[in-house]
Amino acid sequence: MVKGKLAQAVCLGLMAGSMSSFAAPATAVKNATDGGYFGLFPANNFLETNGSCTDCVSLKQGLWYFRDDVVALPKPVFPIAGFSKTARQDADVREWYQSSAAKQLDYPALIWLGSPNVIDSVTMTADGKQIKTADGDLMNLQLVSKIATNRSFYDASSLEYFKSRPLKLRGVYMPNGPQPTFVARTVWPKDFAIDQSKLTDAPLAGKESLVSFVQADDGGAKDQFSTRLLWERHPGQVRNWQDKAVLGIMLNGGQGDDDESLGGHFAVATGRYQQNGDWSDWMVNSFYNLDSFSEKGITASMTPMDNYLMDLNSGQQYYRPSYMLVAVLNDARTVQAYQGGIERTYNHFYRHDFTYQHASANCAGISMDVFEDLGWHIPERGPTGHLKAIGAYGYLAVKDKSLASGRKIYDYLSEEQTRLLPAVAFDAAGQDLIDLVQKKSDRSLTSYEQQLRDDVEALVLVRIPQVPSSRVLGANPVFSFDEYMKRTPADHSKWKIVPVDPRPFPRELRDGLALEEPMKSSVPGPIAAIITILVLGVGYMMRKRLQKRP
Repeated sequence: MVKGKLAQAVCLGLMAGSMSSFAAPATAVKNATDGGYFGLFPANNFLETNGSCTDCVSLKQGLWYFRDDVVALPKPVFPIAGFSKTARQDADVREWYQSSAAKQLDYPALIWLGSPNVIDSVTMTADGKQIKTADGDLMNLQLVSKIATNRSFYDASSLEYFKSRPLKLRGVYMPNGPQPTFVARTVWPKDFAIDQSKLTDAPLAGKESLVSFVQADDGGAKDQFSTRLLWERHPGQVRNWQDKAVLGIMLNGGQGDDDESLGGHFAVATGRYQQNGDWSDWMVNSFYNLDSFSEKGITASMTPMDNYLMDLNSGQQYYRPSYMLVAVLNDARTVQAYQGGIERTYNHFYRHDFTYQHASANCAGISMDVFEDLGWHIPERGPTGHLKAIGAYGYLAVKDKSLASGRKIYDYLSEEQTRLLPAVAFDAAGQDLIDLVQKKSDRSLTSYEQQLRDDVEALVLVRIPQVPSSRVLGANPVFSFDEYMKRTPADHSKWKIVPVDPRPFPRELRDGLALEEPMKSSVPGPIAAIITILVLGVGYMMRKRLQKRP
């Protein structure tokens, strides 16, 4: 939520957005919807507002989560993605994709912007108190306040990191005073570019893999930003990627100060390749638990890449390294299908037709399910182990005197790993994409998989280092449950955990499927079956003994 100084700045910025009488050139500061893209969509097809809007044509349940924050809504003339009121999200996406409606990409109900204004191609002064525009004009620079629950924030090391770089900022422009001020919420380093002209062929070779890439240098939190061309369809030819659709498979690492985050985070980005390799306006489809407040201010949403990675409070790069596999496409059909499917999924998610579950419906599982619904059958890796799950259930249920505790560990150990662990999802999807374009996959391909195989122009692997701040360094995410347990203290009381407050969803916003309370037993089916067999077996033996008595 936006609070204090930031809330005031947002209000002032929204009022100032239409004003042109300020000291800096009128072209230096723009509204976030003036030109450029939000992923696949032209930004000027959207309107800026906040979630408190009462007469907006949008999803009221989605707006509720952004009551005090800035969002972009499609202008009324553009069609908004729908949803089924009777089918669950997976069935809804499958049915939609098989219909004629999927031939047109509808607009998302809302996009989380966080900031109303953008200023591009600026540099910081040495003390970080001002920014200089491309035309040499100076403007005061302020930063949004640290959210009270956030454990760390931008500091002197962050200033040192950014002050020598060209930057793009999102925030609030405040023209009042003798010199205008820009209150920055997002700081994006423009030299983090995926520049097609500088890429050279560097496929994975020998024992290299996506796993080894992620694990190198303990995750590479202190490494330099780097790009690597894994494959291209026409090597040696002049590349012309301008405006080509892109699909980005994003993996964020484990935090260094939160033992519950060692699994990392998974998201899928869509967009278009831009001039000089700028990818700050690609749109990230990211899922988090809506039923609690994030200590960093993160809310599950579709949001621009610079907001996702570099927001001063919620940006992933302030607390861990990240990795991304980018597919540059000659035809936008596969990425449009994914974006359309994920938009319908968000509509169900915001409405609470289904809820975030750490094992069965987390950031990886929800994202991967949409690929599955479209027809990309990414090879599964299997669960950690059903026998281990049964044993762990019994152990924790007795140890903690809680069937719910046993059920939680059972769900983790019995869930398909490509849906459970972000790192495994990244490896499985990435490796299968490599195999598809290299025609190494021996399975019978669906139409969606054939399109992926035929449309990919190039595959680029990206390493994104952690931004220095007061937070400790993160590392690579874990690739197995066993690795997770090795990296956490055996004594659970010594775990570093960030407590969060609940965010109950209002009853009055529920309808349809959201009114159906899902029932989940504390005793899983296989264990219930074992208990039933044991009870029947004991009963049978006791009856036989009684029958033998004179």
